[in-house]
Amino acid sequence: MIHDIMPGTEEQLNKEMTSAYVGIDPTADSLHIGHLVGVMMLKHLQIAGHRPIALIGGATGMIGDPSGKSQERNLLDEPTLRHNQSCIQQQLARFLDFDSDAPNAALLVNNYDWMKDYTFLEFIRDIGKNITVNYMMSKDSVKKRLGDESKTGMSFTEFTYQLVQGFDFLHLYKTHHCRLQMGGSDQWGNITTGTELIRRKEQGEAFALTCPLITKADGTKFGKTEAGNVWLDTHLTSPYQFYQFWLNTSDEDAQKYIKIFTLLKKEEVATLIAQHNEAPHLRLLQKRLAEEVTTMVHSKEALDAAIEASQILFGNGTADQLKKLDEKTFLAVFEGVPTFTLAKTQLETGINVMDLLAETTCIFPSKGELRRTIQGNGLSLNKDKVTDMNLLVNQDFLIGGKYLLVQKGKKSYFLIIAE
Repeated sequence: MIHDIMPGTEEQLNKEMTSAYVGIDPTADSLHIGHLVGVMMLKHLQIAGHRPIALIGGATGMIGDPSGKSQERNLLDEPTLRHNQSCIQQQLARFLDFDSDAPNAALLVNNYDWMKDYTFLEFIRDIGKNITVNYMMSKDSVKKRLGDESKTGMSFTEFTYQLVQGFDFLHLYKTHHCRLQMGGSDQWGNITTGTELIRRKEQGEAFALTCPLITKADGTKFGKTEAGNVWLDTHLTSPYQFYQFWLNTSDEDAQKYIKIFTLLKKEEVATLIAQHNEAPHLRLLQKRLAEEVTTMVHSKEALDAAIEASQILFGNGTADQLKKLDEKTFLAVFEGVPTFTLAKTQLETGINVMDLLAETTCIFPSKGELRRTIQGNGLSLNKDKVTDMNLLVNQDFLIGGKYLLVQKGKKSYFLIIAE
């Protein structure tokens, strides 16, 4: 998980309990899996006996970090920031111990709290004079935005970002004796500005450690799907969709991710990779990865429900399992299957199954084909086999009072929505 590490960092961590922080951008009220790398660094840190500090970037979120960005981000108002902070803390509590009386209990801070009353004159006097423009210009994140790659250039606001982040490190160094800042490799320039500021202003020693930026083997952005980000909030990404994301990773990515996003021991990971390579078609690595991360982020119950939901589509799921699904998961499971709608009133007195599937919805091109499918035991409604060609389908059949799942053969699904 280590990309760059400042000399002396390892010795500091071996010497004493060390406070270290990771900055988290509060532009949404949920973390997404892109944040998980930093969160896992804090988790490992706490397990090793050190003190993790999660810094919500309320002030820096108002500015926008130039690192790896092609344009400035939108600014947030304070009520939105506070709401986002509260939601993020609840999610972090699944990974970090904030509440115990252990000396290394985690801490949550928001840089808006110490920046909001700090005047511009104080800032340029206390902070600005310690770092030269030459030093700031030498950072890769600045060079890229000022160079040929960028058509938009760089505002003064974003240019000063590294000073604001450096001030965070200085503030935490002074108030919480924080000696280490961690982050993605694109943050190296910002982090080292903080260590330089501490050296010049406090004659103190501070350290930097970054992890590689997580990418996918095919070059596309990690954590993004066609539907957008993979969020930790169940309302934004259901546990089923979350589980499927990890289950569908490539072999190459799964080998990388299982080392970063789980707490499995090195030996166990090596054994899993060896077993996977002997029989890649069994996807042992992806299954274990999906199980570990879904349990950690959601719960064992959420994992079991996600596996059950997967079985409905890909395995031998039962009618009872189908009826247990909540609507969001149900729709996620059957996303992309052909859909037909009809008026709910049409089912009041019931429709003959032959008329329903061959005429009202045209799922089957003819009654003859439908008859042959039923005779061959190939038709199911809501996972129950249909053997009676005179079956009357009424509103009692509807799942959640709205849906009827038609299955033709093993893998062809159709959804009827009664509105």
